[in-house]
Amino acid sequence: MAPQRNAGAGPEAELPEYAGHYRLESCLGSGGMGVVHLARSTSGMKVAVKVVHAQFAKDPEFRGRFRQEVAAARRVSGAFTAPVVDADPEAGRPWMATLFIPGPTLAQEVKRNGPLNPAQLRRLMAGLAEALRDIHRVGVVHRDLKPSNVLLAEDGPKVIDFGISRPADSELRTETGKLIGTPPFMAPEQFRRPREVGPAADVFALGSVMVHAATGRGPFDSDSPYVVAYQVVHDEPELTGVPEGLAPLVLRCLAKEPEDRPSPDELMRELRSVAASYDTQAFIPAQRVEEARAEDEPSVAVEAPVAERSGGQRLARLRVGKRGVLGAGGLALAVAGALVSVSLLGGDPAPSPEVTAPRTTAAAFTAWAATPVSKAGTPQCSYAAGKLLCAQSGVVFALDPADGRLVWKYRLDGVAAEGPPSGAPVVSGGLVLAGLGHGQRLTALDPGSGDVRRRQAMSMSGGVRAVGGTVLLTAADGTVTGVDSASGDVKWSHRIPGQDVPYFVSFPGDPLAYAATASGDGSGTTVTAVDPGTGEVRWDARLEGDLQPLGTVDGSVVFAAVDAVRGEARAVVRYSPGSRTTVRVPLRIPLQGVQGGVRGDVVHLMASGGALVAVDVKARKQLWSLETGVVRGSTPVSDGRFVYVTAPDGRLLAADARRGKLVGQTPTRLSDQSDRVPASLPTPVLVDDHVYAGAPDGTVFAVDGRDPSAW
Repeated sequence: MAPQRNAGAGPEAELPEYAGHYRLESCLGSGGMGVVHLARSTSGMKVAVKVVHAQFAKDPEFRGRFRQEVAAARRVSGAFTAPVVDADPEAGRPWMATLFIPGPTLAQEVKRNGPLNPAQLRRLMAGLAEALRDIHRVGVVHRDLKPSNVLLAEDGPKVIDFGISRPADSELRTETGKLIGTPPFMAPEQFRRPREVGPAADVFALGSVMVHAATGRGPFDSDSPYVVAYQVVHDEPELTGVPEGLAPLVLRCLAKEPEDRPSPDELMRELRSVAASYDTQAFIPAQRVEEARAEDEPSVAVEAPVAERSGGQRLARLRVGKRGVLGAGGLALAVAGALVSVSLLGGDPAPSPEVTAPRTTAAAFTAWAATPVSKAGTPQCSYAAGKLLCAQSGVVFALDPADGRLVWKYRLDGVAAEGPPSGAPVVSGGLVLAGLGHGQRLTALDPGSGDVRRRQAMSMSGGVRAVGGTVLLTAADGTVTGVDSASGDVKWSHRIPGQDVPYFVSFPGDPLAYAATASGDGSGTTVTAVDPGTGEVRWDARLEGDLQPLGTVDGSVVFAAVDAVRGEARAVVRYSPGSRTTVRVPLRIPLQGVQGGVRGDVVHLMASGGALVAVDVKARKQLWSLETGVVRGSTPVSDGRFVYVTAPDGRLLAADARRGKLVGQTPTRLSDQSDRVPASLPTPVLVDDHVYAGAPDGTVFAVDGRDPSAW
């Protein structure tokens, strides 16, 4: 194959035909600083040759660094690295040749075939640990270990690209205030002390690579590299989906301080104890891949200062931010004060319009954006009693849904302004129920006026759910207590048969509460439907697989069937208790971190990677899949014509419910101080033809749902 023309990031008119005596046959991939070619020596040996872009070849400092990297890389040898066979850092266009290794990159493998299984993960981790041992023994630090720099060869993983094509060695360039690297796989010290980066940074990157291999995402995830930088330095990693046998070891690799991470030798010893069948060979069947190995996770230059955080967490837990400075030659990250949660009572979401919402006059409706009550946090809203009820950072307030006018607001005593709400306000027993502190007191408000109707001490340290006119409290010993929402009186208190410690969910228009508990091995799920008013069990069932309830329709319950090891949703399941029958609809591609909404026979799933999927359980088929381009989205809501989700940057997106095409989105609404990530994104609220949503800048806004293209 002839060399490709105009390939790569530089302004070359034509790529060279030779590097030394190696003939360049085709382009394997391009990075920011060079192009990698498949080439042949005079004898016919295949090699991968990296040729530096012309503009960097003219930089004396870069040439010096390249020369040092070549010398160091020549010393690296081992079963899990690609050996350097030749190089000329003094050429007009500096180049370096390594042995060509057929096989996909880890990034390509995961993208095509999904996460690796536990046995493959153990072999991958062992191979990478051995590669790092060989690299570190000769005084080299990789600094850019990531999925696209790991080749999956027939005889095991190979680490490639020792940062040779990067001009600043992943260190701070004081003259430009930039960091060079790939933020999701960079260690905290690469942001804080870039000139002090040592071998432990590669171990941190190994941990991040393992999370990607096990789940398809990284331990720190956001659309913004600035947010990722903050998460890497301050937040705990997200390890959901990493096999239990490997998770503790991966967590040690992701320790914030370099001295707390294991060495490669320690990793290999630990892996031998994880599996006696320690085997780093026979990783995957041989695959001859000569397609582009373009960076799936491109290295980026992160401009200083870092000041924006708008990505998302995957677990429904709050993380505490700290005032701090991400300091290294002028790279600063200002962080807001400690987060304090406003624990609004978890319970019924906004009732669906067809159940309780009154009709409004569509012709008189004009899109609006309300003046923020507070700019700290994203408002979460629901609809009840003719009001749009919202919670935000220690305050509950009501808006007129017609024009966004503030009707009333109530500040929750003793709650810091920075504390984000845990959900939209819940109306139960005709009152707005707001919990505060650490779940020890309940405040009941009149939904029309905001006046306090009752304050009540209530221990809510366990499970809490408001269903109909009852608050269900689950104690640590599994006892469930039903409290009348209107009066505060205890209705009943006892254990639920078949459930050790039940945590309930409920759905709009359904009077029952549901507890679904999976077995330890994920082989089955016990589902119990309870009358919240009396505590009586209406029905129970033992269903196959690890099931997560998504919604109900016509007495049937819809679940996502989740792989117990990987945490991926692999199917949608509908169970009909009347006939005790189950319908299972497989998904075309497994989905991570799904949230779901049900409308009639159609289930909409929003995955953590941005995929929005529609499944018809009656027709028993997946209808469509849409890549929305967001790192995560809210629970999807549909009116039958469109499907709506909110994004971390404040956008409201609409997809055609029949075709699965994006048809409209509102502008971004980021906060001026968007330095924290909400535990959950606000679910859009549908009332007739109107859609309401909250945004990180504190705005609650409304649009006409009939024509998303006009947003």
